This record gives sequence, C-alpha cells and structure tokens, in this order.
Amino acid sequence: MKRMLFLVLIGALGLQSVAYSQTKVIKRHLLAFWDFSEDAGQPRVSKSFQNDEQYHLLEGTVPIERISEGPIAKSSAYIKDSTWFYIPRGELGKLNIYGKDAAVTVVAWVKKDSEKYWQAIGGVWDETREKRQYYLFLNAASKTHHDEMKRYPTNGRIHGHISATGGKTPGQIAWISYASSDEEVATGEWAMIALAYDGKQIKVFKDGALSAHALTNPFPYEEGIFDGGEDGADFTVGANSVIGKMTNQFVGQISGLAVFDEALDEKAMRRLYRKGIGF
Repeated sequence: MKRMLFLVLIGALGLQSVAYSQTKVIKRHLLAFWDFSEDAGQPRVSKSFQNDEQYHLLEGTVPIERISEGPIAKSSAYIKDSTWFYIPRGELGKLNIYGKDAAVTVVAWVKKDSEKYWQAIGGVWDETREKRQYYLFLNAASKTHHDEMKRYPTNGRIHGHISATGGKTPGQIAWISYASSDEEVATGEWAMIALAYDGKQIKVFKDGALSAHALTNPFPYEEGIFDGGEDGADFTVGANSVIGKMTNQFVGQISGLAVFDEALDEKAMRRLYRKGIGF
C-alpha cells in the first residue's frame, strides 16, 4: 500500500512538473495576445508576459462589433462584410517573424458563421505584392498532398501557411505548400485552431490536438520564413490582400488570438485548450 501511494505521489508530481514546464514555455514565448474585449471603434491592444512591445489591432474599414460571448474573457469581435483588423508593417516589431531557422505559432479561438471558401484568420500574408510570411486560414478550397505536391478538393479544414519565397510555390500557379487538418471545423461552434512551424514541419491543431493526416499534417517544409523587408505585409486578422484588394473574408466571431515565437508542441496546445493563456 505504501509503495502504491508513493508511486501515485510521484506520478502526480510528474504531471505537475510537465504542466509547469508547458506554462513556462507559453509565457516565455508569447509575443502577443488579444482578447477582443474592447468596444467597437477602439484599437484591440495586445498583452504579453515578457514582451515589452504592445501591438494595436486597428479596424480596416468600419467599427467591428463586440459581442459579450466567447471562450476568452466572455468576449469576441464579430468580423463580417469586408471588415478586418490590421497592424501596419512599420509597427510589427517582433511579429515580423522571418529567417531560415524561424519558428512561429498562431492560435485563435473562433466561431465561423459561413462555409465560404478561404477564410483568413491571422498572420502576415500579402499575396498581391508577393510578401507572404505566415498565416492561419480556414476553409481552403483545396489541400496539398506533400508526397506528390498536388492539390485535392476540400472544405472546412484548418490550414497553416508558411512561405520562404514570398511568391508562388516554385513551379506552381499559386502557393500550395501548406498543412491541412484531417478534421473539419463546424459552423456555429467555438473551436481553438492553431498553426505551428518549427523550421522543419508545418502543423495544424484543433482543440489542442494535432489533427493529423499522413499526407497533409504535418507538412514537411524546411525552407524557413520569407523576409518581407521594410515594405512587407501588414499583420492582418479576418482578411488578407489578394489581387489588389482585401479578401478571403472570415465571417464569424474571434474571441482570442495569440502569436508565439516558438513552435508549441501538442502538450502545450492541450494546456492552452484546457487552461487558456492565463491572463
């Protein structure tokens, strides 16, 4: 009996140690977190534990409605009808993530209200001027099988885009080097979705778990992240620039958005899903 109690105690301490370790990683590498608790017409201001930079998400066109509902702070912004948030390029600071060994994670708590194709969630991604860096999308019209670099029809999935070139995938008519989830994200339901890139693979997660698929997630990509330079892309939420206009409209609510300068693993993702950021 004493031995059993001892083993149970050791196991519990081990779980506490893992939880503490994951919390430490989350806090150390969090660059920005928005809870969208501000009223319409106000900049949405980021929080962080250790980053001394603050980032103001500005409304791209008209004020964006705040709704008193959501998994983060019981609040969310409702994005629709050609509205979006952005941070001007010159104010990105540490959100301008690039380089051969760059790592990034983007996590969003969302409830989509539409099954329309190509819904932009958040990141740095300007297709008009070929200034792609990293971006989290929903509902792409296609997914890429990495073994043959060929796209197949899909919808309702999570997609993690990383570009080392800024332009199209070499030899292709578009950018097709991205991970796609195996699971769909249902309309009208809250989900925590995420992109993580460690310099070797792109991964996407749903509700804290890797939504694995042998041919689409993880997606091998060792080229790193494009350096967009001083005139690179803005950071945008809810839409991105394509053919000279803001499009790929997300339609729905966003309750939280976080960006990390590290590729969070599945243990950290699960802790985020269970416990949130911690503010």
